[in-house]
Amino acid sequence: MTNPRQLAFIALRNVHKGAYADVALDRVLQKVNLPDNDRRLVTELIYGSVRRQRTLDTLIDQLAKKKSHQQPQDLRTILHLGFYQLRYQERIPASAAVNTTVQLAKENGFSGLTGFVNGLLRQYLREAGEQGGRGGEKKNSLLLPQSPVPSPQSPVHHFAPLQLPENSVERLGILHSFPDWIIQVWLEQLDFEETEQLCEWMNQSPTIDLRINPLRTSIEEVEAALQSVGILVRRIPHLPQALRFIGNTGSIQKLPGFKEGWWTIQDSSAQLVSHLLDPQPGEVIIDVCAAPGGKTTHIAELMADKGKIWACDRTSSRLRKLQENSQRLNLQSIQMYTGDSRQFNQFQNTADRVLLDAPCSGLGTMHRHADARWRQTPESVRELSVLQKELLTHTSTFVKPGGVLVYATCTLHPAENEEVISAFLAESPDWQIESPAGFELPEFVRSTPQGWFKVWPHQQDMDGFFIVRLRKTNNSE
Repeated sequence: MTNPRQLAFIALRNVHKGAYADVALDRVLQKVNLPDNDRRLVTELIYGSVRRQRTLDTLIDQLAKKKSHQQPQDLRTILHLGFYQLRYQERIPASAAVNTTVQLAKENGFSGLTGFVNGLLRQYLREAGEQGGRGGEKKNSLLLPQSPVPSPQSPVHHFAPLQLPENSVERLGILHSFPDWIIQVWLEQLDFEETEQLCEWMNQSPTIDLRINPLRTSIEEVEAALQSVGILVRRIPHLPQALRFIGNTGSIQKLPGFKEGWWTIQDSSAQLVSHLLDPQPGEVIIDVCAAPGGKTTHIAELMADKGKIWACDRTSSRLRKLQENSQRLNLQSIQMYTGDSRQFNQFQNTADRVLLDAPCSGLGTMHRHADARWRQTPESVRELSVLQKELLTHTSTFVKPGGVLVYATCTLHPAENEEVISAFLAESPDWQIESPAGFELPEFVRSTPQGWFKVWPHQQDMDGFFIVRLRKTNNSE
């Protein structure tokens, strides 16, 4: 079976049963040999339908007699695929989107409801046509050209039939497909306009960045090698090892320099973290939540592979990925240690620097993980913040007096970031925030008045991150 829409339907059915979207996608793609454009379509339909789930459900609620949650689950999934193509895929002709969705219904146990499916999608198109054409997110934006920061009462440009409530949290949540609680967290930190820009950014397909390995090659050599096979990249200012792919890459593993260990995949904001740690040759470094090892291998490169890095993680299977990467990059300074860092006592006062890249809700990387917005909850964030505080309190004892600890997360939730650091500093008089020396930070990475760093994706066009560098005073016991 090589029908991209049927493959997307099978994967989405598994997602609704609890599978992770990326795992469900891999599972269906492994079973078939599809041309690249069909693989891209399957990927887009799966990730897009998961991301836009709330908006798509709202369309069903507004157009059908039965609400989305009352529809049979498989039929709801088929309608998601149809509406996703009509609303967000302008390159797919409307007739093709409707006909293929009707066909999906016929082939998956709903032959008696093909008229309903056809009628619902055509009703959407009729209403969209009356209001100015097929509506994507930009056309249905809450922001008006005349009003840079609209109030929740501002009129809405309806280019597609989506009725939005007046409450600004719900409006953003329905239009951009996020749970209300996430919108609320962002509105507490940003104004309305910036929150909408962040929502739009998170709904884009993610870019792919790489990090060159300066122990094996140069950035110029990698650029030339990729250019020789028609792959375009661009540099990222102030990140000396970073390149961003432009356009489609095909299989990453087949690109020149990958097998040779010239480079590895790592988002540019994650590369910032190791630069802020600023490891030096000959030091002892502990990476306490290391797997899958992007930052660990970066630390080794920055130390010229001289010194010792203890890479700790609870999960041995995830550490295997780190082992594969360090072998491919030909790095010798990394030693693995399996277990929960909160239980380790053997590292007390042994490290020059510690990296705590803490487990977090990942709200800064939701564009990469289509289903993360539906998996995390305020309760899961509370549990994570407890874990983060425990990890920070215990692993800070690994640092020698005078040493450095960098705390980093890829989330944008204050309960996992600012509140964790503030609570730690209140209980730890021998620790203080310090500005990094020795690395010229990109201009956009502005330290806040408190001294921590935040990368906002819609401003910097990279994953959302929180990073703070802490120094243990010399007179610490």
